[in-house]
Amino acid sequence: MIFLDHAATTPVRREALEAMWPYLTGSFGNPSSHHGLGDEASRALAAARAEVAAVVGCRPGDVVFTSGGTEADNLAIKGIALANPRGRHLVVSPIEHEAVLESAAYLARVHGFTVDEVAVDAGGLVHAEALARVIRPGTALVSVQLANNEIGTVQPVAELAEVAHASGARFHTDAVQAAGWLPLPLDGLGVDALSLAGHKVGAPKGTGALIVRGRIPLEPVVHGGGQERGRRSGTENVAGAVAFATALRLAEAERADAAARVGALAAELIARIAASVPDAVLTGDPVHRLPGTVSYVFPGTSGEAVLLELERDGVICSSGSACAAGSDEPSHVLTAIGLPAELAQTAVRFTLGAETTEHDVADAAAAVARAVSVVRSIVKP
Repeated sequence: MIFLDHAATTPVRREALEAMWPYLTGSFGNPSSHHGLGDEASRALAAARAEVAAVVGCRPGDVVFTSGGTEADNLAIKGIALANPRGRHLVVSPIEHEAVLESAAYLARVHGFTVDEVAVDAGGLVHAEALARVIRPGTALVSVQLANNEIGTVQPVAELAEVAHASGARFHTDAVQAAGWLPLPLDGLGVDALSLAGHKVGAPKGTGALIVRGRIPLEPVVHGGGQERGRRSGTENVAGAVAFATALRLAEAERADAAARVGALAAELIARIAASVPDAVLTGDPVHRLPGTVSYVFPGTSGEAVLLELERDGVICSSGSACAAGSDEPSHVLTAIGLPAELAQTAVRFTLGAETTEHDVADAAAAVARAVSVVRSIVKP
């Protein structure tokens, strides 16, 4: 199997499994319990919080552990917007993950917020001038992802956050896909909140965090025991938090080397596909993109049919976001960057990871050429 769907999930790192194992067995205490087992769990949770904070460059108290990126996005959008008395206007980009878009839609539907989308260019970039045009005095929150989960476009988040702050609005970024590939300094990015997911960096699914500056009011969306300093109730997943912190720390330590190596492999894959399928169209910004993301549309095919042919050859990839898999609708990301719906439905996304090899790239490129040829012979009028 050649696994080229790392944007959907990554293999769990052995180090993360080994780090979490004690807290699934002997050290199984509830971190809120006032006895030896509870204290042991509480110390492990505090250490994990400090590890995550060190990667992001924030205070440990700014780390809110969640069940993953979707919950982190929901807590950021709903929590910051509902706690901000400034106004009931939100700005998002049209290519955000569904967790952001649906949270904004919920606030509009239930709480009377107005939501505006800032335009993106043909590569998926949000420009500062475009953002400035849609922000208004009552804007409570702007959310623009650091890197797109389908086309890999990397946004100028620091510049966009500066525009938002100049108007008095808060700024959140979904950094789920960026972790392990891009620097995540909270101050360098200039954001107020940042979402992370463990299973994108080698931790188990169901782990993640929202980083939110301590001075930012946050209305909780889960109520109950008051854990996470009242921002996210529920007994903490100590083992998951330990695994997430371990995987994130290791991913950050390896980031520069991994990004360079995987970026070179992605460039080789792009070159091989361009040579064998000349009319294939690479989507996303050609320069400002994640190192390992290669997303194409193949005119005259069906993306799902190409995926089936690739899987027969042992190449595992996707047509876009795993969260939208099975939908008959074209990708909202691809239509937002101006692709016709019919062309958007021919999309195939390849996302490389730490274990991807040159041999994998060569075999995958050959499989792509075969798959496109087979599908075109079937769908040809």
